[in-house]
Amino acid sequence: MSSGLYNMRQSDFDKTLDLRKLRPYGDTMNDGKVQISFTLPVRDDERGEEAARQLAKSMGIQDVNISFHQALDKEYTMYILYGGCMHTVDYTNIHVQRVEEAVMTMEEVNDYIRENIRRKIVVLGASTGSDAHTVGIDAIMNRKGFAGHYGLERYEMIEAYNMGSQVPNEVFVEKAKELHADVLLVSQTVTQKDIHIRNLTELIELLEAENMRHKLVVACGGARITHELAKELGYDAGFGAGKFAEDVASFAVAEMVKRKLHSQ
Repeated sequence: MSSGLYNMRQSDFDKTLDLRKLRPYGDTMNDGKVQISFTLPVRDDERGEEAARQLAKSMGIQDVNISFHQALDKEYTMYILYGGCMHTVDYTNIHVQRVEEAVMTMEEVNDYIRENIRRKIVVLGASTGSDAHTVGIDAIMNRKGFAGHYGLERYEMIEAYNMGSQVPNEVFVEKAKELHADVLLVSQTVTQKDIHIRNLTELIELLEAENMRHKLVVACGGARITHELAKELGYDAGFGAGKFAEDVASFAVAEMVKRKLHSQ
């Protein structure tokens, strides 16, 4: 088979693809096939199955098939359903806020700091508030990093301090003062009832009250964090899943130079 065939676009094979009316792809183009799962606080019986089926239909799913259901307790049942989503989105009209800075390697970040900032920078990170998980902040800060991407502790021109989890915002701010931090990184890994919104907002309010916000690069990250949300809450950037230390470091040092924070 010609290698050129592998380089052909999907649209060369299927002319029915319309990005203005994008639907999920399952077995064939535009079939809208999706799989969803949820738990209902009802018994595992026929009545519960019908409730799950009707809920799926109300979500815009057609030809609903309950492929699996299991009692979690006497009054709780988990359902896995399969069907076709009738809704579409206009992919051509989607615009997403994202961090625009070019991503540098660890070596390039070190060289950038030497050339433009001319001193080591101080980065302070933590999972603040009630968040007890360190997997996110450790992936960015710890020397070994994650998935082959070294953490900030390995960067020669960065002094990285990881405070761990469940750090009160007040303690985090005091530590930033003590260390004369340049960059603050906040991880919110697992949250409920949007507590991460309240916690992230509180930190910005504390920094503003201490007249520190304008002197720092402040970024947040986590599975439920987007760049758009971070900006709305007063942060300089937000990093979601799939981002690593070099993404954060590249943005932070470029932002410092852009705002001339290194000369303060």
